[in-house]
Order: sequence, then C-alpha cells, then structure tokens
Amino acid sequence: MRVTGGQVFDLEKGFIERDVCTDGPLLASVSSDGRMLDASGCYVIPGLVDVHFHGCVGEDFSDASPEGLQRMADFELSQGVTYICPAGMTLPEDQLTAICRNAAAHRAKNAGGAQLVGLHLEGPFLSTAKKGAQNGDFLHDPDSAMLRRLQKAAEGCVKLVTVAPEQPGAMDFIRAAVADGIAVSVGHTTADYDTAAAAFAAGADHATHLYNGMPPLHHRSPGVIGAAFDDPKVQVELICDGIHIHSSVVRATFRLFGAERVILISDSLRATGMPDGQYPFGGQEIEVHGNRATILGHPETLAGSVTSLMGCLRQAVAFGVPLADAVRAASYNPARSIGIDRQAGSLDTGKEASLILLDREDLSIRAIVFQGELLEQ
Repeated sequence: MRVTGGQVFDLEKGFIERDVCTDGPLLASVSSDGRMLDASGCYVIPGLVDVHFHGCVGEDFSDASPEGLQRMADFELSQGVTYICPAGMTLPEDQLTAICRNAAAHRAKNAGGAQLVGLHLEGPFLSTAKKGAQNGDFLHDPDSAMLRRLQKAAEGCVKLVTVAPEQPGAMDFIRAAVADGIAVSVGHTTADYDTAAAAFAAGADHATHLYNGMPPLHHRSPGVIGAAFDDPKVQVELICDGIHIHSSVVRATFRLFGAERVILISDSLRATGMPDGQYPFGGQEIEVHGNRATILGHPETLAGSVTSLMGCLRQAVAFGVPLADAVRAASYNPARSIGIDRQAGSLDTGKEASLILLDREDLSIRAIVFQGELLEQ
C-alpha cells in the first residue's frame, strides 16, 4: 500500500510531505502490492501507544475476563490506539495473578484488536497516604519475589511497575525489577526530592501520572516532580483529559520536560465509551458525570479518566501543545518507555505498518491502517 498526499509525522522534522509505503505488515521504502490510499487533507501519524489505562466499554482489565479484554482491544483500535499496555489495580495477589495470566493468554491468542504489548502493575506497591482511587485494603510493601511470581504468571508480559519509593524495601525492589527487564515508575507516593532522586538513581525511569498521587512542586520541596526533571532519563506520564491537569500546567510540563520526555496516557476506566452512571472499580464504586469520574461518596477523589488516548491527544492540542509534540507523546515516547520503539511509535521503514489518518481540520479519524491492513470504519 502507498499512502499519498498527506502530511506525515516525522520524529525530527514534525510534519512533512512524503508517501508512506507498506510491504505486508511492515513499513517499507516501496510498496509492492499496488494498493493506494489517498491521505489528502490528512495528517498521517503512527498508531498510538497507551501504557496506562484500565478499561473501556464497560470492561476493566482487572476483571481478568478474556472476553472483556478482547472488547477493550477492539475499542482501543477503533480509537486509533494500536498498542496497549493495560494497567492493573491494587488487588490481592491471586487476582493480580489472574490478570497476568489473562494478559498472557490474550497475547498468545492474537485474536485481533489493538496489540497487547505488555501490562502495567500500577498497584499494589504504593503509599497509603497517596493511594487515591486504589483500594487500601490490598496495598503491599514492595516485594521482588511477588513481582517475579506475577511476571512468571504473565509469561513476561509485565513491562512496567509503579512503586512508592519511600516504602520499606523499595530501593532493592527497584534494582531487582530493572535487572529483570521491567521498567519502574515512581507514583502514588509521598516521597520527597531526595527519596525520589534515589529511586531514579537506582534505575526507575518513569513517573506515574505526574502531579496526581504525589506531593506538588514547591519551591523549597520539589519532590518527585523536581527529581524527575533533574534526571534526564526520566519520562513522565500526563493525563490530558481536561479534568486532571489544568491547561496551563499541561503547556508548562511540555516546556519543562521537553516533548521527548512527556508520555500522554488516558488512565481510562471501564466507563469510557459508556453513559453516565455508577461503575465498579478495583473493589470500589465510581460515579461518572460527563468527563469526570470520582469515587462514590468522595467527589473530591478523581478515579481515572473517561477519555481515550486519542481524545487526550486532541485535548493537548486544544490546550496549545503543538500537534507534533502531542503525537510524539502519545506514540514514540510511550513505545520507548516500555522498550517497543523498534516495533512501533514512528513511521520509519522496518517498523510495523500501523498508522492513523487524521482530518487536518478537526483531528477526527479518517482511516486506520493496522499492520498493513486498512480497517473498515
């Protein structure tokens, strides 16, 4: 397939005029099958990569339901998210094990929808004081043996784990996880600057939904945010749903960290793509009104978003983030953060041919090409 006439995303140059060619499931320098796709009036961008979302269309990753995970994968692909690394909640080890086994089975089955490229253990190694919407009954001190058991159940699917570095044993946990090839993110934490900096020095290279679930940036106590800024290897997640982070802070974060270090995430819940109402969430209940989801009875406690990653990309652009920066933050940066950037995240020859055509007027999806095949809209 040859995709012609579009403004094509380029990591170095932003958007340029060029053709994009596929050869089977891969991007190529030339196309051999004669198919053409007219991208006039469109931006051509890589398929998006979400490394932190919990659910959508009434399903939740933590339910460990094969049918539910398939519905999630199908919906995500329909929204231009071609690679998913869904996140589990703070739950007992037996349920986390079931989540991991379900992810491994789904990956092995390869039944379509967005490709599962890993899973994110957002819990249970978190701080009680900053647990947010996580269920405090199931919090657990950082435990390397437990993480290895979960990774075994996941057949290597665990790509990212969140930890509060002030918890007992956290530094040894971080070093062990990194040695086992698992990226470590600092989050749901009360850590001060020195503790967070020590965690990053130990190998953590990621911050879970920056600003949410951690102390704020203060001029005498910069905390996790300041420590992340000072370590150039650290990438930071940002929920850009128009609820979690003020537009000014979104713009400031891109300028502070640079577009190469920001990862847009959706942190989406099962209520995404569903009507307002009440929904179960990690052993609790959430209440959804419009674009806002909170713990039932605690309207001040946000419980994730009800916006897809593509919706977050559009919101970032509406907030004034340049489109090329928002695209990078929703594709290449998350791919790099979990080690799949040789496979996905940009439109370079040899990578998987998964790309999205966005209307240049309103950024609506005009076409989705997934692993070289044009999907029906």
